[in-house]
Amino acid sequence: MEFLGQVVDIDLNTGSVKFSAFPDELTLRYLGGRGFNVQYLYQHLPADADPLSPENLLLLSCGLLTGTAAPSSARLHINARSPLTGLLGSSNVGGGFGAQLRSCGIQSIIIRGMAPEPVYLWIDRDHIDIRNAKSLWGLDTWQTHEQLTKKLDSRKLKILTIGPGGENGTLFGCIMTDLDHAAGRTGMGTVMGSKNLKAIVIKGQKSAIPFRPAGNGHEAIKRYIWQIKNSRHYKTFRRHGGAGYVKWADDLGILGTRNFRTNTFEDAERVDGKNLTGNIIRSRGCYRCPVQCKAELKFDHGRLSGKKSFRPEFEPMLALGPKCGLNDLETLVYLDNLCSRLGIDSISAGNAIAFAMDLFDRKILNLDDTGGLDLSWGQGKSMEILIKQMASREGLGGILGGGIRQAARTIGRGAERYAAHVKGLEMSGYHPDNMMGTALGYSVASRGADFNDVYSAMEHKWLPDEQIEEFGQPKASDLKSIHGKAELVRRAMIVSMVLDSIGLCKVPVLSLISAYDLIAETELTSVLMERPLTVTDLFAAGERIANIERLFNLRCGASSADDRLPDMFFEKEYNAGQEPSKPSEWMEPMKKEFYSVMGWDEQGRPTEAKLAELGILPERDIRDA
Repeated sequence: MEFLGQVVDIDLNTGSVKFSAFPDELTLRYLGGRGFNVQYLYQHLPADADPLSPENLLLLSCGLLTGTAAPSSARLHINARSPLTGLLGSSNVGGGFGAQLRSCGIQSIIIRGMAPEPVYLWIDRDHIDIRNAKSLWGLDTWQTHEQLTKKLDSRKLKILTIGPGGENGTLFGCIMTDLDHAAGRTGMGTVMGSKNLKAIVIKGQKSAIPFRPAGNGHEAIKRYIWQIKNSRHYKTFRRHGGAGYVKWADDLGILGTRNFRTNTFEDAERVDGKNLTGNIIRSRGCYRCPVQCKAELKFDHGRLSGKKSFRPEFEPMLALGPKCGLNDLETLVYLDNLCSRLGIDSISAGNAIAFAMDLFDRKILNLDDTGGLDLSWGQGKSMEILIKQMASREGLGGILGGGIRQAARTIGRGAERYAAHVKGLEMSGYHPDNMMGTALGYSVASRGADFNDVYSAMEHKWLPDEQIEEFGQPKASDLKSIHGKAELVRRAMIVSMVLDSIGLCKVPVLSLISAYDLIAETELTSVLMERPLTVTDLFAAGERIANIERLFNLRCGASSADDRLPDMFFEKEYNAGQEPSKPSEWMEPMKKEFYSVMGWDEQGRPTEAKLAELGILPERDIRDA
């Protein structure tokens, strides 16, 4: 079978399933995964398509290397127009689903329309059925997984599923696989629910396509694994996962606490994931990943005693812990797992709770507004109730389930001042006051304020001499300096887009190796595809994807005014190491410089010269191409 798999186009209205070859001419221009998805959406999704209408398209694509012999090649990228932001919806998930899909010879799935009743997709190599899912509707993601496994009488299934959050229209509904792997951000589970699509199930293949390397491919793979295993934080990440870095973030002064009121948490050490080491009963991870940073947990007492549970990732630890003032680690684990079961994004959920607690503390919300819930900082029981309400769209939680941008408008009374979002997406856990690269990344990322979308870890990992060599500016490694951050964020954005398009996980590549040069990734891609590629090719593809995403958002109504942090971050008496704390003093210069290095005009619009350089047709012609 060809290295590049098939594109499957499924219309849930009519039940039609069509196969076509993955367009080879796109591999150099947009790679796979994220790149394929966004160019397709830009060409085929009408600008006025409602995110929750049958007109919206849901795309799931493997990266070029997903399911191959490349290390950490598990990633599947999911895109649609986001119901939460109204802009580009984008999420990425690991586990084993992507590799299993690739073993069926499928590179991408395009889902359109809306089924007349709940359904799930059954995939057995090149045979696809649309099956009735009425009995599954209303079940949580773990129950759905269990029921499908029993019904189909197989443990060798890979399942993507939504929970009640996606079914009931929580705008940050997520998609789960392997019980604790989430495509969490921007509401892709809600789009899936709006199509009456409960799950996608792949039957395990007896002879999976290995995509084994030829020539010196084995040596390239060995070198890559060596780089990962010999990186500074490999052993720590393998043992504790991202959960083990809560105290590190606190020590660095970047831990968003109590809805970003402060950047340190007095109980950070209590909720650090290192404290869960004694509860681990099994470590595991994604397909072909040498890190294996996931963990199943066992508790001998408390509400989790005798129950299945999983260690949270880094961002949910911050969102449900310090950001809400919660200092009980077992409760934090329970709440994270509850979000997974109900199928809602734990990062957005934690932010929404922190927002409500902030309003409660400021007397903007009272007990009448909360339905009698005590929303004092750290109240775990109230957090649990709000999460369940978010998934059912009832009570105050139902309002929060529309995202904090919409919730702030509904609540009024000055609530918008404390809504920590960019472009409608709730913010990741790093506090931007002490990380200027992160502040800029939050502001200009295409899906909103999310660290993983830009992943500018070199801001705190690279030494000054590396920054001088790459960006000509030693201040780029000074977290509080605004200088050199435009080039840094441009590099991080492009590299992140490439990784999402070739299907490699960012943890080993950027958190551990942290090279940001795509040299090893180019070698892996070349030897596995048996096609000569250069570093320049990958960087050009990443830049092309960044510009298409920008064009997509502009067409959906975004503007340069959306590329900024909330006002709450400009009201303090400190910023970037100097005064006064005004966006015109630090955010605007970084943003303007970023536009310049991207080849965009002063309003953040790609120029005709830049589009011509990248070979992107102007919007008026692209539909006829």
